[in-house]
Amino acid sequence: MVEKTRGRKEEVVTREYTINLHKRLHGCTFKKKAPKAIKEIRRFAEKAMGTKDVRVDVKLNKHIWSRGIRSVPRRIRVRIARKRNDDEDAKEELYSLVTVAEIPAEGLKGLGTKVIDDDDE
Repeated sequence: MVEKTRGRKEEVVTREYTINLHKRLHGCTFKKKAPKAIKEIRRFAEKAMGTKDVRVDVKLNKHIWSRGIRSVPRRIRVRIARKRNDDEDAKEELYSLVTVAEIPAEGLKGLGTKVIDDDDE
């Protein structure tokens, strides 16, 4: 019998989200926008996936920093995958990997959360 755990997410899943960085960086001084954007993406992934261990992909980091420290993209489409941690001495059994997703031609506005099946990748 499988024991139900309240609030804890146990399964491996991949989802696509649109993160509005503009509202999350409101009031941030311009010399700290890109680092703060990375921290906000980490915070978003931690909340959405329920894992403390969040790993940001190099391509996502380059995309955030592509226009410099102060001209961060207003919205960004990310793919967050919750995966099993194969390391034996890891504190967490699951981790989240955040990568940049392809941006549709019509733009990011109005796109909702999309669950990605494993056979789509």
